[in-house]
Amino acid sequence: MTISLTLELPDNETAHAVEQALNLYRSQLQTSVRRSRRKLALFEKQYGVSTETFLTALAAEDLQGGDLEYIEWAGEAHLLKGLESEIEEIERVQRQLH
Repeated sequence: MTISLTLELPDNETAHAVEQALNLYRSQLQTSVRRSRRKLALFEKQYGVSTETFLTALAAEDLQGGDLEYIEWAGEAHLLKGLESEIEEIERVQRQLH
């Protein structure tokens, strides 16, 4: 499904304000991405496997922390994917502003 949105901005100053808001939001997302990658790296180091391998080959029983640790690792991986997707969308919108 594709949703299209058309913005009619009254002047360049308003367009610049929208661009700044998008830049700020993207910057916040990038900070979250770095934090998420650090958390994933800790899991990967602890268990000696990549997050991709973890998601496809491991179960909660394979982790010292059991279900809770599994949920945390998997949740962080899915969070990272969502954050990266949001950044891509913001960048796509920003390209359309130019």
